[in-house]
Formats: sequence, C-alpha cells, structure tokens
Amino acid sequence: MVLRPGKEMVTRIFIIMLVVIVLFSGVSGYRLVNIMIVNGERFQSEASEQQLYDSLITAPRGEIYDKNMQVLARSTTAWTVYITPNGIHKIDDEKEKENVRKTIAENLSSILNVEYDKVYEQTGKHSYYVIVKKKIDKSVADKVREFLSDEKYEELQLVKYVGLDETTKRYYPNDSLASVVIGFVGADDQGLAGIESYYDNELTGVAGRVVAAKSAAGTDMPLTYEEVEAATKGNSLVLTLDSYIQYTAEKYLDAAIAENEIAERGAAIVMNVKTGAVLAMAVKGDFNPNDPFTLSDSEQKIVDTIENEDEKSKKLNELLNRQWRNKAVSDTYEPGSVFKIVTAAIAIEENLINENNTFYCNGHTTVAGQSYNCHKRQGHGTQTLAQSMSNSCNPAFITIGQQIGVSTFSKYFKAFGLTEKTGIDLPGEANSTYHREANMGPVELSSTSFGQTFNITPMQLITAAAACVNGGNLVKPHLVQKMINENGKVVKTTDIGYKRQVISESTSATLRKLMEFVAENGAKNALVAGYRVGAKTGTSQKVSKIQATGDHYLYVGSCVSVAPADDPEVAVLVLLDEPKGDKYYGGVISAPVNGKIMTDILPYLGYEPSYTESELKNLATSVPEMVGDTVENAKAKLSSANLQYQIQGKGEKIVRQLPEAGNRILSGGVVILYTEDTSDKTVTVPNLVDLTANEVNKTAANSGINIEFSGNTTSGGLKSYKQSIEAGTSVNAGTIVTVYFRDDTAVDG
Repeated sequence: MVLRPGKEMVTRIFIIMLVVIVLFSGVSGYRLVNIMIVNGERFQSEASEQQLYDSLITAPRGEIYDKNMQVLARSTTAWTVYITPNGIHKIDDEKEKENVRKTIAENLSSILNVEYDKVYEQTGKHSYYVIVKKKIDKSVADKVREFLSDEKYEELQLVKYVGLDETTKRYYPNDSLASVVIGFVGADDQGLAGIESYYDNELTGVAGRVVAAKSAAGTDMPLTYEEVEAATKGNSLVLTLDSYIQYTAEKYLDAAIAENEIAERGAAIVMNVKTGAVLAMAVKGDFNPNDPFTLSDSEQKIVDTIENEDEKSKKLNELLNRQWRNKAVSDTYEPGSVFKIVTAAIAIEENLINENNTFYCNGHTTVAGQSYNCHKRQGHGTQTLAQSMSNSCNPAFITIGQQIGVSTFSKYFKAFGLTEKTGIDLPGEANSTYHREANMGPVELSSTSFGQTFNITPMQLITAAAACVNGGNLVKPHLVQKMINENGKVVKTTDIGYKRQVISESTSATLRKLMEFVAENGAKNALVAGYRVGAKTGTSQKVSKIQATGDHYLYVGSCVSVAPADDPEVAVLVLLDEPKGDKYYGGVISAPVNGKIMTDILPYLGYEPSYTESELKNLATSVPEMVGDTVENAKAKLSSANLQYQIQGKGEKIVRQLPEAGNRILSGGVVILYTEDTSDKTVTVPNLVDLTANEVNKTAANSGINIEFSGNTTSGGLKSYKQSIEAGTSVNAGTIVTVYFRDDTAVDG
C-alpha cells in the first residue's frame, strides 16, 4: 500500500521549500547587490585591468626653429621595448617557461645593451607590462622585431611576451650648436634646461591613449576591442637665433678660448640693438644635447683621476652643471672699462660734460683717502672726452663719476636695467649685485664709474650698451620670435616694445661718435674693413676670487662693438674669463673676436662695404675656376681678378690650379697653373710674424706663397703675431698661409 502525504504534510513541505527559495534568493540578491552596487566599481576596475590593455600615446614635442625655419630641435619616432611577465607565468610547462625567460633575457640584453640579470629578473615579475628600455631608434627596434620573428624561436611564441610601443625621442640635428640656449630634455621628454625648460608647457603636447582587449596571456587583441584617443602635438617655437650667425660666433669664440688658454669659459652675444632680438648666444665649452650627460674628454679625465666614489660623483655633477650653465645669463662679472659707455651716457644726458670738455690725468687720483692708479702710470696729460674713453683712463672717469653724484648715478643705473633681470626668456637668469644708494659713498661711486666693485650679467651689459646707441631706448632681449601650432598657424608673437627711454637721441648720437672714435684709436682690433664700427673694451680683475685664492692673475677681458656706427643695428659682446696665456687685456684677446664676427655677419645681413684705399690694398679676392680652360682664357680671368699667374708645363689646357677655385688670396697674389701632370714646385714658408702688412706682402711674394690676412691690417704700424703654417715648412708653390694681425698695445684699464 502506497502512503500518500496528507494535506498537512504537503503544506509543510511547500512552506519549507518556499523558505529555502526565499533564503536562497535573499542570499543571491545580497551577493548581487554587493557585487554590482556596493563593490561594483572595484570589480569593474579589476575586470578591465585583466581584460583591457591601456597605454599612453606620447605626444610629440613641438619643433624649435631658428629665424630662417632651420630645425634646431625636433621629435622623431622611437620605440619602447616591454615584456608581459604575467603571460609567461601562465605557461604550464616549467621547462618551457624557463626557456622563454632565458631566451628573452639573452637576446634583449644583447640587442638593447642591458644587463642579462636585470632582464631575466623582469621576466619573473607579476605584471602585465614591464619596460625593458625606452626610446630606442629604428635600427635597434628592427633588431628586436627580427629576434621575435626568428624561425628558431617560433615554437616559443615570443610575440606573446615581448612588444614594442611607439613613442618619440628628441633630436638635435646640429649637435652642440646653441646647446646652452636650446637646452635638452629628460627621459620623459620634460625640458631640463634652456628654451626646452623655459617653454616646456608650450612645447609639450597632450598625450593620447590606446585601450585594447588582451588575451589571458596579456597580449593585445585589437580586432576584439580597441579605442584610440589621438595625441596632440605641442606648439613649435621660431627663435630669433640665426644659425649662420650662431655658428660664426661659436667658431671664433672657440678659437679664442684655445688660443688664450681661457680657464673659465667664454661667452659671445649678438643682438639687434633696436628690437632686442638675440641673433646668437654662444658659450664654450658647452655640450651635445643629444648626449647631455657626457663630459668632454678633458673633463672626463678629471673625473677619472678621482678614486673616492663620493668625491667622483660630486665632481661629475659639478662639471655637468657647469657645461649646461649659460654663462651669458646665469653668471655675473665685473664689466670693467666697457661700462664707461654708461658713465659717459649719464654725464652727457645730465649736461655735466660734453665733447669739448678736457680731463687731466697725471697717472693717479685720490678720492676720500682712496688712491686709484691709471694703467698708464706716467699719466695721459690733458685729454678730451673722446680721448679719455679711447685711452680708457680711470682717473678721468672717476672725475666724471664724482660730478654725477651718488643719487643721479643710482637713478640711471636703475634706468639702464642694471638693478633687475632683463627678463630674457631663458631659465636661471642671475641677479646683479651692486652698491645701493644708501650704501654708496664717494669711494664706491669712484670704482663703479669705471666698472668695478659691482657684478652684472653679460646680457644686462649688452642691453645697456644697446640703449646707449639705439636712440636711448631700453629694449627687452628675447629669443622666441613666435609660436606656431602643428598646422603652422601663429599662436603667439613676441611684443617688441621698449621698456623705457633712458637717454635722449642727441646723447645717443654723441655716444655713437665716441665709440667710433674709440674703435679707430683704441679698440683697433674690433675694426672691420669696409664698415664703420664703434667699440669699447674692458679688463676687470676678479677681486673677490683674488682675495679668496691669492692668485692675482685673474682677469676677465671683454669688448662690446656696434655697427654700422652711424645707425647701429647689431651689437656684439665677447667675454673671455680667466685667460692663462701671455695676454689678458680685452682689447687684445676679445676685440679681435668681435672684429671677426662682425666681418662675417655684416655682409650676410646685407650691409655693403665701402673700402678705403688702404683697405683695398689688403682686400682678399676669390680665385676663379680655371681647370679645363685654355691657357689664354685662364690668363684673362686672372688678369680681370687682379691676380698674377705662373704656368707649369707646356700643355694647352689647365689641368690643375693652386690655390683651388673659391679660395681667397690678396689682390696681386699668384696662382700656379698646371697644364700637364708635372711634379709640384715646392717652396719654404718664411717667417711672417712680427711684420707689418706691407712687409708680409713682400716676403710672401718673394717666397712663392699666397697669404690671407686675418684681423685688423688697416691701422698703420700693426704687426702680425701668428701664421697658420709654421716657418720652415715645405709646401707647394701657391699655398695659402693665413697671417694674423692685432694691436698688442691696446690697453683698457
């Protein structure tokens, strides 16, 4: 007999089942609420992390151009090599897993020049994304791709564990050109120095993102899901720098540093006096921004000689910061006699002196018990204002300073911008140090009037000098002309307004005349054949360092020059810090650099020369191309170029010439023309040092060589001090020897 549950039992079972269902639903509901609502955001994030691959797309930095749109800095494509260790961990076979780790470590360490142990350790981390090396170039990236596609590793499926992300790398095509101005970037493309640092926000773009699905092994599955947010490139900068002028300034500055054994580097600034646009800013020694953490060989040797690791690290950092430091804006110095331009400007503007005033110098003067000597101990006697400036007479300018007085002098010192930063668009601009009006007495006024006992930056000095000759307006120096976006549209331009009128146009005109007189009679080494140039030189002692070290042979030689003197557009300041050679006066070591820079850039800027008769005699001319010409045609070409010739051989056509076409030799020089393959006629280079220009001409002509003059040869009596090929050397007839001239008597106390 089958027992059937009674109605009461059925009801009881139904109630039990209902309770179970309700309890189950409640627990499930609670768990769902907990998962979806209470902890939903956390679980969703964790799921996305496991299922999605999220990476940044590096935004290219904007380019940096010179004023003629030549690239100074640009971002190029580079790659980041990464591995996905979590994918490796999912390999079940331990032997295979170990093989994958070793294969990756061996190959990537070799290709990327990274330690094997470091890469091997990275393959064992618990992460979906580990960077092995950033910013590798295409050639290295291609080697990584070759490794991943190598047939002998096909079974290991290495593409699941190693990948390449595209990014950008900063590149400076001109290497060290203008490096202290441009600066460099760090590993994450952040600006660390120079323009790169000052305009970092403008140059930096907006990073993009790639969100893609990934497999259980951690590899990309873009066809399953991928979302791309494009990166936005940063703005580009067009500088006021001119690459040719920059190269010219660096070339001659570098040569002067080597020739005069400069211990504490040198600086040169070329600036438009009317707009404040900096056309060149050179500092040597500098660095290569493509490899900014590498020292020069000579400085690395200094570091290598240090045994103590802490001391070695300290010295390395010191030398790195020194090579990155922009001496033109971040270092101050006592300007010396160059500053006499400003002192004269104040006195003339205040109608205290004029060109007709005379000043007597007996070799020294005393102010408030303090004695001051003139560099000419026997004195200059009675001299005009122009002569006082050309003679760089300290007693005369002490007298002028005392006439000006503390209050007026302090007012103009501030008006010329010497109590504040210039505001140039570069990081690390230094503050000046000077005597405040409340602390300035007659002694401090005396030393300040001839450029000592206060410190300013080279940038402050050239800006003040510009105001002296441009009509009296203080300009704001600047390096960025305009900012453009990735479409080439101008986003911002630099406002070229004057800060203030410091002196009158008439005072400025007087100063231009005075500076031209100084160049012609004192700072002769700054003269440029065919052009009117104004100049003032200076030599200052580094008093504080002398007191600290006891070394009395510590000087800074400098020169500022302007051209054309009647209506200046360009100013050049050259500064050489601590010369260790046999010369240290600014008029001897710095002024020749000014002259060479001006000689090259004035024609480049479109100024036509106007030569005097004496200048024409020493003017070099370009040798024409005559190879392939008949002898008669070659003779005609040389005659029209006012050059002489010698024929070697009996052929009818020219097969070779010395000097070669394009070289420059003096008018009347000799060109050797070869009409057949004959042995070269050799001559011996004579001694061409300590001779006048006329004497050099005669000696060279008698010896069968050609010469090219460098430096000032127009002032009577100047003698040569160096030749490019040593006397006694055997050379081919017609070889060009450069002979260097300067005025070694130039003194600027």
